[in-house]
Amino acid sequence: MLASIKVEEIINIAEIAGGKIMKFYYSQFKVDTKNDGSPITDADRTAHEFIFNNLKKLYPDIPILSEEGNIASYEIRKNWEYFWLVDPLDGTREFVKQIGEFTVNIALIYHGEPIFGVVNIPISGETYYAKKGFGAYKNGVKLPKCSKFGREKLKIVTSRTWWNKKTEEFIKNLEHEFQQVSLSSRGSSLKLCLLAEGKRDLYPRIAPTMEWDTASAHIILLETGRDIYRYENEIEPIEYINRSDKLKRVIYNKEDLHNPNFIAV
Repeated sequence: MLASIKVEEIINIAEIAGGKIMKFYYSQFKVDTKNDGSPITDADRTAHEFIFNNLKKLYPDIPILSEEGNIASYEIRKNWEYFWLVDPLDGTREFVKQIGEFTVNIALIYHGEPIFGVVNIPISGETYYAKKGFGAYKNGVKLPKCSKFGREKLKIVTSRTWWNKKTEEFIKNLEHEFQQVSLSSRGSSLKLCLLAEGKRDLYPRIAPTMEWDTASAHIILLETGRDIYRYENEIEPIEYINRSDKLKRVIYNKEDLHNPNFIAV
């Protein structure tokens, strides 16, 4: 199946969806609230419809799970070998606030693992993508594999929206391990893309996310030698950097589509 996926076609879908989103960004748009309290706009709906229709046209036999679509029950989903996992507009809060930190996320999942992913940044037109075994790219340029951590400087990126005591404690526990720890924040899957480029070293997310928030960037991380691990209270923060054998990778198509708390490194 992976061999039959045409990278340029999916990139094109993501980039056109990003262009459609930008038409709303520079105009008046209505903001509604979903049942979970999160915002949704016509930009989310338009991007979803475009991505869904085009993926279905190109790959009619592959199911689609989109944040803004009908969510199939686990009794159905658990039998899926492959499926598309889509967030048509990741970072709606940033979109609404006119902060350009939002993305279009399209991933292909195989037995719980992302094997292909595209992340488009509508405001800049930049696109990251990766295919299992073929490396990760930004705008067609291959991203290098990560290098080992030194102990001079640790660059941490956190959520622009979510901050809590556990995140603060996790970061403080790393401060004595490095000569300098710097913090910055971003919205959406941009945080994971910064890690994939090596511009940041670590992203602690001890707060809610959904599977469609991370899957497309997860394969980009994997193809650069990085990963996303479940956060566990009993694991010391430095063990995530040392890639301890205790760490468990985040997986997809669970009965509960919420991600566990995680550390991307």
